[in-house]
Amino acid sequence: MKRVIVLNSRSGTALEREKLDEALARTGCEAEVIEAGEDIAATARRAAAGCDVLIASGGDGTVSTVAAAAVAADRVFGVIPSGTLNHFARDARIPADLDEALALIQAGHTRLFDVGELNGHLFINNASIGAYPRLVWERNRARSFGLPRPLAMGFAVARTWAGLRSMAVRVSVDSTVLVRRTPFIFVGNSEYEIEGTSLGTRPTMTNGRLSLYMAPRFGRVDALLLPLRVLRSTLASHETFEAMTASSISVETARRRVSAALDGEVRIFTPPLRFIVRRHALKVLAP
Repeated sequence: MKRVIVLNSRSGTALEREKLDEALARTGCEAEVIEAGEDIAATARRAAAGCDVLIASGGDGTVSTVAAAAVAADRVFGVIPSGTLNHFARDARIPADLDEALALIQAGHTRLFDVGELNGHLFINNASIGAYPRLVWERNRARSFGLPRPLAMGFAVARTWAGLRSMAVRVSVDSTVLVRRTPFIFVGNSEYEIEGTSLGTRPTMTNGRLSLYMAPRFGRVDALLLPLRVLRSTLASHETFEAMTASSISVETARRRVSAALDGEVRIFTPPLRFIVRRHALKVLAP
């Protein structure tokens, strides 16, 4: 069984090739390592064509891109977490320790996970429109000016907060139609915990459901109070917040083009935006 690791040494905590090679030798895990260039998707597709197990080493953006190639080629998918947050690896219970992650890959145990899809593009964590794509764009812009990551994020948060605007949308949630004005729409691959110490985690990624979060009447003051409501576990019951699950979601807007962030990577789409769940489409090396 041939394993290929697509390594993005520029993401997050940036696992170096030398460190990965040493760990492979130390654990006895046999795998070919391909270093990704600017076009990670093309690298992943080429790697998938010549292997049985396709493994991503990088952050959530890299993991999502390589996962899409694994789904398209019907390959077993593995993850070596080496990003900043590692959302998918955490929720799939994949260990953050390098040697433990390689041991899991060697063990060969697989589980089937759902993936989300937006107008033909896969996402393994979430997709959103409105405030978050603006935040990503502002952060990347600040980084291009040479600001370090923490300052760039602070700059992006301030700019996004100052420019917070609501958009008019028509949202079809399975058979229910909702008309709203909201500054963001967040769609998750499975349901997210939205309060308390488990904020941002998913108990499961196998139930065939998408989660939808919107915030009608959500303004700048609400944005400032958001962390407090999360910690006090009062967000879900607050009048400015809506949360629900569905098997399919469609979003219509008067805009000709809409920016959407899929697993942190911004793309431009033409409405309507159609979200579906592809159940058990990703075969993952996981506990």
